[in-house]
Amino acid sequence: MKKFLMAAAAGTLGGVVVTTQVAAPLLAQEAAKTVNVYEQLDLFGDIFERIRAQYVEEVDEKELIEAAINGMLTSLDPHSSYLPPDDAEEMRVQTRGEFGGLGIEVTQDEGFVKVVSPIDGTPADAAGIEAGDFITHIDGESVLGLTLDDAVDLMRGPVGSEIVITVVREGEAEPFDVSIIRDTIKIKAVRARLERDAVVMRITTFNDQTFKNLENGLLEQIEAAGGIDKVSGVVLDLRNNPGGLLTQAIKVSDAFLDKGEIVSTRGRNPEDGERFNATQGDISDGLPMVVLINGGSASASEIVAGALQDHHRAIVVGTKSFGKGSVQTVMPLRGDGAMRLTTARYYTPSGRSIQALGISPDILVPQPRRTAQAEEAEDKPTRPIARSEADLRGRLDNDSLTEDEIRQIEEDRRREEEATKLREDDYQLAYAIDVLRGLAKLNVDE
Repeated sequence: MKKFLMAAAAGTLGGVVVTTQVAAPLLAQEAAKTVNVYEQLDLFGDIFERIRAQYVEEVDEKELIEAAINGMLTSLDPHSSYLPPDDAEEMRVQTRGEFGGLGIEVTQDEGFVKVVSPIDGTPADAAGIEAGDFITHIDGESVLGLTLDDAVDLMRGPVGSEIVITVVREGEAEPFDVSIIRDTIKIKAVRARLERDAVVMRITTFNDQTFKNLENGLLEQIEAAGGIDKVSGVVLDLRNNPGGLLTQAIKVSDAFLDKGEIVSTRGRNPEDGERFNATQGDISDGLPMVVLINGGSASASEIVAGALQDHHRAIVVGTKSFGKGSVQTVMPLRGDGAMRLTTARYYTPSGRSIQALGISPDILVPQPRRTAQAEEAEDKPTRPIARSEADLRGRLDNDSLTEDEIRQIEEDRRREEEATKLREDDYQLAYAIDVLRGLAKLNVDE
């Protein structure tokens, strides 16, 4: 027994010795790292003092430090940045649904400002700015070499003032200037309407009002249609929606799901990951759904599209989305500023990350570009409407149909004419509604 205890003690002692031998180099490495960090901070202090003392012009020390902080953050990825007090307040206002500016969501790509999407009903939208446009100059000043925040600052200004941006667009041979008048941007997060017998829900952004607007808009349109049995389905239009609040994306997804995961987030530490699940209840009562996306659909839009696609709750139609699969946390700082830091990636229910890949639609439907010839054709006088037997004076009546049946045929024709016009105005939406009507017919046949 004594021999056993001694062996056990020796084993324990050996374990301590081994652990100490392994830990010593690790502690030394950590100590060396700490020393190195302090040396780099001393270097930063030296450079700061030399700039302050020897730069050719007197510098604003506060601005210099803020620029250094912002440089540190923007070196991480395009979505991390420092927000001075004014910008931090503007961001808080924006999430509430009202802010000043052009109405344009941008990112940085190869040194230039790239448009993620214009926001519906804003000066940028009215001026014809499109997702994918590159902004190379602002009021004649090149944006090359500027940080994204600096470029955005140049685009800000008093309401009613004019700004001229130079745009490079795919398919255009030369850059061109666009003049825009700055305005106060009031965003209505959701616009709902009836298109034929489908409810079209156009979500422009994910702010504090989005879910409430969505729920109210859907109920109003179902009532206007004469009841849910008169509606073929729902089109969720997320095209050119740059995203917004993660909480609202979860609520919108949950609105159409009864169960299952909506999205998960994973940070550097596994224990910091979160999963968000749907709760019981579908506000559309299981109506067929189509989700429309394009290259301007980003972030929160991609969460919604990915969740509904993975659960086979909706068919996704359009073109590949933007591919922003990261989560930013806004952290308040002393002095009323804030830090926007990328803290996690998000994943759709099937476990896929869409970072830099985007959501691929189930049915790829590009939006045809309006050509100069098509626009000229609109300005030309239309050809005389073709006449039929029904237009002839003294024609015979159709004696095989009742008046109600004739009215129904005429109503169906009117709807087809409206559908034809919609295909010319918005081919993707028209396609989505056709898919929806097919799904509704399939459900009835079953």
